[in-house]
Amino acid sequence: MARYVALLRGINVGGNKKVPMAQLRELMQGLGYTDVATLLQSGNAVFSSKEKNPAKLIKQLEAALAETFGFEVAVVIRTRDELAAAIEANPLPGAEDAPSQFLVTFLSDVPDQKQLQKLDPAAYLPDEFRVVGREIYARFPQGIRDSKLATVLSGTRWGVTATARNWSTVTKLLELADKHTAPPRG
Repeated sequence: MARYVALLRGINVGGNKKVPMAQLRELMQGLGYTDVATLLQSGNAVFSSKEKNPAKLIKQLEAALAETFGFEVAVVIRTRDELAAAIEANPLPGAEDAPSQFLVTFLSDVPDQKQLQKLDPAAYLPDEFRVVGREIYARFPQGIRDSKLATVLSGTRWGVTATARNWSTVTKLLELADKHTAPPRG
């Protein structure tokens, strides 16, 4: 059984696309997923599945969300190990010291390199970012709320689905994934 993290894009923001977490857990359990747990109200879920192909899980979950709630929700999935590797790969120092000033943007695939090359890092200083595989790491020393870079990174210009989580949420998701799958001791 594989352990996964599902990141739903754009739900429960400003009263739009409301997806209650209790209903999300029920929906996921109805799809046959086990050990389902959610974190916060922003569409973070961990679960186990026999399915080894994340693309199949994404299609199944997106279809069930549309059918149940009446609107489309894009989903990005990482395995538990991919999430742990993303945390380990963080190229920007200080995330643990100021987790609310750090975002990881999870992408459904490697971003469009031509679009990335159009992004001038100097135009967003003191904010900074690095792309590593299917994640974009960003630090916002003056806060995320008013940052132009935060808006750019979470947009659709990459040619892939993008959804961002702050560092605190990212690390708590890994803890939650590990908590629900601790191997029996004996």
